[in-house]
Amino acid sequence: MQNHSEQPLRNETIEGRNAVTEALRSDRPIDKIYISKEGDSSLRHLASVAREKGITVSQCDRRKLDFMSVTGTHQGVIALCAVQSYCSLEEILKYAESTGRPPFIVLCDEISDPHNMGAIIRTAECVGAHGVILPKHRSAGLTTIVDKASAGAAEYMRIARVSNIAASIRELQKSGIWIYGTAADGDATLWDTDLTGPIALVVGSEGSGISRLVRERCDRILSIPMEGKIDSLNASVAAGVVLYEILRQRRHPCL
Repeated sequence: MQNHSEQPLRNETIEGRNAVTEALRSDRPIDKIYISKEGDSSLRHLASVAREKGITVSQCDRRKLDFMSVTGTHQGVIALCAVQSYCSLEEILKYAESTGRPPFIVLCDEISDPHNMGAIIRTAECVGAHGVILPKHRSAGLTTIVDKASAGAAEYMRIARVSNIAASIRELQKSGIWIYGTAADGDATLWDTDLTGPIALVVGSEGSGISRLVRERCDRILSIPMEGKIDSLNASVAAGVVLYEILRQRRHPCL
């Protein structure tokens, strides 16, 4: 991983057909590509190449592209850059194995706010998580806003992007990893649960929490103790509370 302080400033977007084509050809990290719905055959080919490389492609009208454009000459396509390349779920598992410690992974279930995403990645890095997993759709990606919100932690964290969080949970469970989510109506409280083994924490979206299918795949749903009149926490704050309880238990399993 590269040192964040040594990184040059990055452009957030690449605009225009030739520029985006060259970025794809050079394998520059790209988070998402926006293409005009009214695109011609060359734009459709560009979209096909991007999808083959695992890049999310979103079709939109030209008004949205005009709004996003900095140069005013987007030619029907804008690429949103990623601050680094994504890794695979398998690479995260191999890295966890190499450390000699039980796997400790964070899954973000449709976290769309880039500041929340950055805060979660920052906390995950601080507590020693082995990796973070994001879905390709309905989620913030590794943009410069997320990188800044993570205070550079995104440079050090292994981050995978997957097509389906529920399917990834199955893969983690096959590797002997227990999956925990959080909700106000959880079947166990955070402080009364042993979190010292191989674990993956699912962080739900800002509005609706963990999606139904993902919740059904979790091995256990934890509730965070509350004493005030408000019965929920911001997504990144809730993640921080649980992640630090996991770290506390791993350092002091008898307490």
